[in-house]
Amino acid sequence: MSGVPALGLLCRPPRVARTRLEPIIGEERALDLARVFLQDSVALCREVAWRASGRFKVFHTPAAGAAEVAELVPGADLVPLTQEDQCLRRELAAAHLFAEGAGEVVLLDYDTPTLPPALIELLFDALRSGADAACIPSLDGGVCAIGLARPLPVLFRGMPWNTPELLGAIRAKARAEGLDFRELQFWHDVDHADDLKLLQAGLDGLAPPHCSPLPPFAATATRRLLGG
Repeated sequence: MSGVPALGLLCRPPRVARTRLEPIIGEERALDLARVFLQDSVALCREVAWRASGRFKVFHTPAAGAAEVAELVPGADLVPLTQEDQCLRRELAAAHLFAEGAGEVVLLDYDTPTLPPALIELLFDALRSGADAACIPSLDGGVCAIGLARPLPVLFRGMPWNTPELLGAIRAKARAEGLDFRELQFWHDVDHADDLKLLQAGLDGLAPPHCSPLPPFAATATRRLLGG
């Protein structure tokens, strides 16, 4: 894996994950969405890795959920993480990929199934062109994906992950550390009712409002579920 770009997808088995969509659409529907989001996120990462001649791994927590994840995404290269801390999980995933010789690393979660593949490719381009780190910001104040040109645990430790303060905190830490940190065009994750409308726009082939105009990922499994 020496010098090649690497993608890491962080996930929990759908039956373990709890989402803020459950009170809105119900537990079973939220579980169904979590399953197809995971399948589409893996398909997205596989496509980007193939186009970039790179590698891709799925980092899952808890380790005991390996069978459920493997059933949903057969053939994926799975790496268990025993830590529950969001920051530490990302730090360890990045360290794992760099230890295997990755040239650049991009990490993402599985709640952005329509994230444009070309936007992730631009993230790798930013790292190759001199950025220490780069991100695809999320409309809710977080990040959809973060890329690193080298191990930078300082960008994970103590960060308020899964909050609207995340992007600002990473930006401030990068500035304090003197890092070249670049922000690409926005995309969105799927956490709230309004996000479902943005998701549908992407499935319809449209750029969701205030997001990158690049073509959204097809997200076939999600499209099939919602279309049904």
